[in-house]
Amino acid sequence: MASRSTVPAYLLLLMALLLSCSGMGGAARLLEAAPKEEYPHPEVPELPPHPTVPELPKPEVPAHPVVPELPKPEVPAHPAVPELPKPEIPAHPTVPELPKPEVQDHPAVPELPEPEVPKPELPPHPTAPELPKPEEPHPVAPELPKPELPPHPVVPELPKPDVPKHELPPKPEGHYPEPEARP
Repeated sequence: MASRSTVPAYLLLLMALLLSCSGMGGAARLLEAAPKEEYPHPEVPELPPHPTVPELPKPEVPAHPVVPELPKPEVPAHPAVPELPKPEIPAHPTVPELPKPEVQDHPAVPELPEPEVPKPELPPHPTAPELPKPEEPHPVAPELPKPELPPHPVVPELPKPDVPKHELPPKPEGHYPEPEARP
């Protein structure tokens, strides 16, 4: 929406547009009503005819010379390649089986007796001496007298105004189903 400062600008533009349209309409009516003046056509001088260009003779083109057919050169046949004998490949040398080295049994490790580790004796935990609890007297709150409050003011009962009971309009039969009651 336009702000308040641009509304006068819009109105000013609209007024200028209306004034220019009405002014243009009036000027057009004045031009239509004015008598038309006939202006004499200026005399056009006759121009001399265009000079004719003489036709140039067509140049004679010599006929294409006949190219004699050249004989096809004879290509010698490919020489036959003699079949070379297949080289003999020596058989793979066989690897001699080496004797398996004898695996010696691991020497038995003698079981060593577990060394006895002496258990260090720890000093007993020091016990904290029980200190007697100081007896502190509980502060006693002094009894204060209850302040006397003024009694509540009595509000007089107002009579109930008679309000006519409004009846609800009849419920229209809609196409929407009644919502089910949720448990």
